[in-house]
Amino acid sequence: MAFASTFRRVLGGSSSTSSVLHSQFTALRRNSTLVTPKLFVSGLSRLTSDEKLTEAFSPFGQLVEAKVIVDRVSGRSKGFGFVTYATIEEAEQAQKGMNAKFLDGWVIFVDPAKPREPRPPPPPPQSQSESSESGFRINKTIGWCG
Repeated sequence: MAFASTFRRVLGGSSSTSSVLHSQFTALRRNSTLVTPKLFVSGLSRLTSDEKLTEAFSPFGQLVEAKVIVDRVSGRSKGFGFVTYATIEEAEQAQKGMNAKFLDGWVIFVDPAKPREPRPPPPPPQSQSESSESGFRINKTIGWCG
């Protein structure tokens, strides 16, 4: 019963609860300003090219770069890309104007780009004792596997 009254109070919009929620959402909105003019664009069609991305985002300001990320092997789009503007204000306008819009028949989402995380260092090369002169590894399995 207490759960139902709490649930009703939250949905009904008790004045104290709704004012707290409103102030929290307002604070989140104010803190969500961009710190870099680079935007992450997800939900791209496999047919979207760099040129189409540039054409779609150019009305919002001076583009520095518009890049669709492609697979190294197949050369096809991975479905996301990055757009960089000259100023943060232009990037904010583009984010507001293009988020949840259609591009090449797909709904795209525009978010601030996060800095690239450093990759872990590659594993150390194997020592000479584990590989033979021909380059094959020596199998250290003992016993019969059959």
